[in-house]
Amino acid sequence: MDSKTVLYIEDNFHNRRIVRKILQSRGYVMAEAEDGLRGLEMVQTLKPSLVLLDIGLPGMDGLEVVARIKADSALQHIPVIALTASAMRGDRERFLAAGCDDYISKPVQVVELIEKVEAYLSGLGQAAAVSAESSDGQLQTGPQRLSAVLMAQPAEACALGASHLSKF
Repeated sequence: MDSKTVLYIEDNFHNRRIVRKILQSRGYVMAEAEDGLRGLEMVQTLKPSLVLLDIGLPGMDGLEVVARIKADSALQHIPVIALTASAMRGDRERFLAAGCDDYISKPVQVVELIEKVEAYLSGLGQAAAVSAESSDGQLQTGPQRLSAVLMAQPAEACALGASHLSKF
């Protein structure tokens, strides 16, 4: 599978369309599934580089999907980012405990989505994502984020920053 293939498992057409447009404009190959069962089948056949996963899916919910992905030795290396409207206190921790590698709340913030996808597909993954959070768990932006990423992984941060600047 292409190293830039992202599978988005989401039952809402409009959410799929928004994420597809954002990521395709950045050169990513998108695959999509409307429900958990079809999404799991697509993970097994496509073996995408990254899975974006809604939690509230018909049939098989996102927590069951991620549990099955992470239980399969042939799939468990694939990063799974929960992309969901569930944004109550404790939801992020619950999704991470269930096996998700990261979490993005809806409505999608374009910069956050792009940064997380690029971090996971460039191999920075959780290290870059964790460095984007302050000690109180709040997402850092602008100068705070740049400082945190530079402190955590200076060479990778410079490369990631250069890739962002070249696209604007």
